[in-house]
Amino acid sequence: MGYKEILLALPPDFNHELISAEIKKKLSSANFTFSIENMSLDARNKKNIHWETKILIFSEELPGTDLIKQPVLNIEYKKRNKKAVIAGSGPAGYFCALVLQKAGFSTTIIERGQNIDKRKISIKNFESGALFNTEGNYAFGEGGAGTFSDGKLTSRSKHISEERKFIFNTYIKAGAPAEIKYLNHPHLGSDHLENIIKNLREEYQSLGGIIKFETCLLDFKSSGGKVNEIITNQGVFSDDLYIIAPGNSAYDTYRMLLKNGVPFRCKNFALGCRVEHEQSLINKAQWGRENIPGLKAAEYRLTSSPGGCLPVYTFCMCPGGKIVYSAAYKNSCTVNGMSNYLRNGIYANAGCVAGINPAQLENRNFSALQILDWLERMEKNFYAHTGSYKIPACTISDFIKHKKSVNLKNTSYPLGLVPAPLWQMLPAEVSKSLKAGLADFSVKIKGFENGLIMGLESKTSSPIQAVREKNMLCSGFDNLYISGEGSGYSGGIVSSAADGIKTALQIIKLN
Repeated sequence: MGYKEILLALPPDFNHELISAEIKKKLSSANFTFSIENMSLDARNKKNIHWETKILIFSEELPGTDLIKQPVLNIEYKKRNKKAVIAGSGPAGYFCALVLQKAGFSTTIIERGQNIDKRKISIKNFESGALFNTEGNYAFGEGGAGTFSDGKLTSRSKHISEERKFIFNTYIKAGAPAEIKYLNHPHLGSDHLENIIKNLREEYQSLGGIIKFETCLLDFKSSGGKVNEIITNQGVFSDDLYIIAPGNSAYDTYRMLLKNGVPFRCKNFALGCRVEHEQSLINKAQWGRENIPGLKAAEYRLTSSPGGCLPVYTFCMCPGGKIVYSAAYKNSCTVNGMSNYLRNGIYANAGCVAGINPAQLENRNFSALQILDWLERMEKNFYAHTGSYKIPACTISDFIKHKKSVNLKNTSYPLGLVPAPLWQMLPAEVSKSLKAGLADFSVKIKGFENGLIMGLESKTSSPIQAVREKNMLCSGFDNLYISGEGSGYSGGIVSSAADGIKTALQIIKLN
């Protein structure tokens, strides 16, 4: 059996019959099978929007050639008399526990938040009546913050090909569409993620893994660099290995770790707001028309480096999505975006942030604890401006002009907006940079200035980073690991899951 790689330009509403017909023309034969290797939408020419597609053809009529060996994650099973507890059920915690369980360890996941069904009810209650639940919200609960997001599976992380393939295959087995293997910008959708997360849990439990919800890590005891036990609201766990995968919203967990001598350092991160437009405006700007058969909704990725300012960029763009209140704690304001698989909502949103170095921004050095306090004060100040779960907001054009908005347009956010001078509420250098960046984006996308800008976007990545050794252990400890977004070494579903897998593989090597 030989194979051949070809490139095809396919219309947006292509189907597999069309691909077969195109291959027949190139091969002059109907004796073949094929697989799609990669698809990327090319919208540079609005009159010829198409999928740039890489196809792998297999046929007896092609020269016999060995295929390039595909990366495979090798997980060797053997019975091990080691127990591990993993705090956090997000991508890092889940995939770390899954790999360890497959390798023969006895693992337990503890999750401070609710399971997916109870979490959905808590979020519905919040959005219908502002009843905030600290155990079930957009930040905490089964699957982590990524459960209620767009479910993007893009990652800029390098050297994770084996991990990426394992992650994608695991998601597909749990119900994700097979297209995530070849789309250039794959996503799962919040509606699909609900069932996927349940199926992932069942897969883990079928291997003997244990998961305990509403079980919050409160403290741990250690001696001589060895953690002896962890203390939770549901009792004490005494195990051999401890992996903390808390996400970057768990400030109380960060402070507990710092109190117990776990070393963290400050790192650069990004800070800003979230912008929202009608999806039809974005479609017209990107495609030249409001809709194209075969395509869901237009996306954008914008960057700006205005002279004398911080770099500004859009982040986590959610086509056809909605704004959500992503604060982990009461009386605090942070926002995020989510969208379903079909991306068929009437609004589009994205984070619009400036990359910052806190020490340079404030002209003083910070400890890890001090930067948490600094960021938390800002999140509380944004909440205090409205005194409720309404979001402070203004139009983008008014932000650029430093003019307080009077009437705000309709929004996807269910609890309402309050006009606010956001440029005064952000650090001066961030505000200055966003003003310049937004003006630049309004040139790049026609009508961009007509959108809204709102809330505080402060969770693009962790503001602090755990000090880890090459074997992933926390510096100064011989059985404690910090993994995922909360470690400061990853951001997003794929890179966090990969960090969890890498942590598990190091544990396997050592045990």
